[in-house]
Amino acid sequence: MSEYLLSLVGGALIGLSSAMLLLLNGRIAGISGIVGRLAQGVNWQSNAAFLVGLALGPVAYLTATGKWPEIFIREPLPVVIVAGLLVGFGTRMGSGCTSGHGVVGLARLSPRSLAAVVCFVTAGMLAITILRRLGV
Repeated sequence: MSEYLLSLVGGALIGLSSAMLLLLNGRIAGISGIVGRLAQGVNWQSNAAFLVGLALGPVAYLTATGKWPEIFIREPLPVVIVAGLLVGFGTRMGSGCTSGHGVVGLARLSPRSLAAVVCFVTAGMLAITILRRLGV
């Protein structure tokens, strides 16, 4: 069970921070929207503070456990960069990301978020199936 404890705590912290942002600021914790607004200079102090808080997550982990979180990236950096840009493009095209739709939208019982999450999950399952069949 201890192997799942950090994931449980992390998920609870994501939910808590999303709920606090919604209740205290009236804003949805969609990371793609926050990054987009920051790039546009809209409410930059609040958006920058939220992203700095995300970036400090590994430091909090280090403080709590005494070690850095293990991260394994098996793909070359150019592939990771292209994948990140494609995800960013898709989230802007889909008017939100998994954090906005999946965490906050589903909790608000948003039909639009339910449709988006079904599309995210279906596309992910399809991509993994195709890549595994290709041996990638």
